[in-house]
Amino acid sequence: MKKLIFAFTLFSSFVGFCQDITGTWSGELEVQGTKLPLVFNIKTEGNFLKSTLDSPKQGAKDIPVKSTLFENNTLTIDASDLGISYQGKLNNNKIEGVFKQGNMQLPLNIEKNGSQKDYTFNRPQTPKEPFNYKTEEVSFENPIDKNVLAGTISIPNDKKEFPIVVMITGSGGQNRDEELFGHKPFAVIADDFARKGIATLRLDDRGVGGSSKVEKKSTTADFATDISSAVDFLAQKGYTNIGLLGHSEGGMIAPIVATTNNKVKFIISMAGPGIKITDLMLKQIEQGGLLAGENPEKVKLDVQTSKKAFDYIINYKNNDLQKDLEVFYTNELKTYPPAFSEPKKIEEEAKNQSKTLTSPWFVYFLRFEPQDYISKIKIPVLALNGSKDFQVDAASNLEGFRKGLSKAGNKKFEVVNFEGLNHLFQECKTGAFSEYAEIEQTIAPKVLDKMSNWILKL
Repeated sequence: MKKLIFAFTLFSSFVGFCQDITGTWSGELEVQGTKLPLVFNIKTEGNFLKSTLDSPKQGAKDIPVKSTLFENNTLTIDASDLGISYQGKLNNNKIEGVFKQGNMQLPLNIEKNGSQKDYTFNRPQTPKEPFNYKTEEVSFENPIDKNVLAGTISIPNDKKEFPIVVMITGSGGQNRDEELFGHKPFAVIADDFARKGIATLRLDDRGVGGSSKVEKKSTTADFATDISSAVDFLAQKGYTNIGLLGHSEGGMIAPIVATTNNKVKFIISMAGPGIKITDLMLKQIEQGGLLAGENPEKVKLDVQTSKKAFDYIINYKNNDLQKDLEVFYTNELKTYPPAFSEPKKIEEEAKNQSKTLTSPWFVYFLRFEPQDYISKIKIPVLALNGSKDFQVDAASNLEGFRKGLSKAGNKKFEVVNFEGLNHLFQECKTGAFSEYAEIEQTIAPKVLDKMSNWILKL
């Protein structure tokens, strides 16, 4: 479920001057068949270098950089606290180097003034003003964590009675449009719904856009309190027919909120989990690896190791999970053939894996059982998936919704498997991650029609 989006945050520092390194430098990472452009903007402040980073395909701009060093014609960008670094040698206005994140090491060559390249996308479904409906900018507080959430309500014109839908993003910090690779799926849905007589509230995640940060390391359970607060906020404004629409992890949050807040009247799950998270993740690792062209034997080993690691995390009873999981991974990686795991890098890979998998969010995520909530839902539910979704397998997860809702005695649910659509509900060829950015379509019109028709018939 977790989208492959680099956590480019925090990076400025001391400079040893050999040659002028200031300016704009850009290049392209190749990730699972997708070219991901990166742009470094480097300038001096006194005796220090200060940098920002852009990831144009992801709509990320001016991300501050913690440590930038240029010595002996070598540029070093260090964000080791996030598992990210870049180092390269300057040669004839080009820096040839290696980008690292977690256990990934990818070649990245950057050139000066390369930002002139056009990285804009054609996204024909993105709404453009003027709109034939009203919008209202709002903010409110989550009374539990005291964080402020900011968002936009889109309101149909010339209609007094209408349903309103709280939209819930997938995993990772995202803005209210759930923006990815220039796509703005939540803006597209909100626009479509408003034109058809359905209001929406879409929100910036905590710490993103207009929403405030929370000091603690949040889990899905915490995000659920944000959405429940949104429901209460709408109720206080006088709305009564309030529903939830969650995509990916958002489809995991919606059932939590629906079983704890009786103001929720209906749910739409877009590629939400309906089976054990460990089973979902193992399928994702297998399908994602094969679609990315990895060696099938390597994929098989990764699935086996991941299963052991997930079981280890779920059943862990001692006091230092990160340290103990690092030992576990070190021992596992030593059993890999040399072609699949470089002996000199085993310890580094084990450290990065253990750090990632022991975050509070991931530990909660692995231990989460969707059926604990789905099997209690009695309000109307529409569960959707795409047949080529490798992140949340359609057949097994939709069957999970069907079984859970039947167990609840729910007579008002529908599950739909859209043929030929991926995790973002785009019409696609393979469903691979590499297609997300290349496809111009943000969301298939038949999905928009299905959701709006279903709501309006309730």
